[in-house]
Amino acid sequence: MELRCVAPREAKLLSILRQELSMSSTLVKRLKYKNAYRVNGVPAHTDYPVKIGDSVTVLLEESAPLYPAEEGELHILYEDDWLIAVDKPAGMLVHPSSACNTGTLANRLTAYYQRTGQPCAVHPVSRLDRDTFGVVLLAKNAHVHALMCAQSKAGSIEKTYHALVCGAPPEKEGILSAPIARKAPPSLIRCIRGDGKEARTRYRLLDTDGRLSLLELQPLTGRTHQLRVHCAHFGFPILGDPQYGSEASRAVSERLGLSYQQLCAVKLAFCHPMTQKNVEIRSDLDVRLDFLTRPDI
Repeated sequence: MELRCVAPREAKLLSILRQELSMSSTLVKRLKYKNAYRVNGVPAHTDYPVKIGDSVTVLLEESAPLYPAEEGELHILYEDDWLIAVDKPAGMLVHPSSACNTGTLANRLTAYYQRTGQPCAVHPVSRLDRDTFGVVLLAKNAHVHALMCAQSKAGSIEKTYHALVCGAPPEKEGILSAPIARKAPPSLIRCIRGDGKEARTRYRLLDTDGRLSLLELQPLTGRTHQLRVHCAHFGFPILGDPQYGSEASRAVSERLGLSYQQLCAVKLAFCHPMTQKNVEIRSDLDVRLDFLTRPDI
């Protein structure tokens, strides 16, 4: 995979890479030692004096992953030369960890790339908890990943979730705002605490029967477990959530046979970093809406 541009000005190659091709300094340094830069087809160093009209090319090579490729079902929602989005089922990790090197979305994507002859790597742009399901967006190379992470940090990627909760918020829509901190290690659980990081979630009530409610949630910040922690803290925990559920929500979840949280990433919207076109990706999954009509809950 390559990046290309025609130099619009005279400058050092480094300046063209950083300004015209929007490459991160980290990626520039990494590729510097891989003979990845060409000017008019000839290998060049970053201090090369580029002239107006010169053709600048960057060879984007990805290292082989340290985890194995594994064939498995992939529900692809969107794909181009730079990005791919898939529906992740509940119960699957996005990326391997030191404790789990197989059975993840990344293992299946690696096999898919190998089978389709794509020299790509797995770079998650959006991450979901193991038991949260729906749209996951991934970049195919480090350059696009850096551009998308910059968008995410700037709050330019719109993420929309559906959650089935126990109870209901007091208003039909609003902002949930409470700082989130991690409990003392080794715990991975988050909590609301004054010294935590700012966290804000926009919500909208879509449906309710007085006992259960369907909410639309949009995280305005990106804290770990943010939606689950906020819903629990403000009195309407997500059904099926074993970590942040209340006594009442756990009882309802048990009656309904829910073994994972009813939280689905239903939509992602963003500006494509390479084409500059607006992209909207919708999941084919959703939470169990039929629970709202059951009288036995």
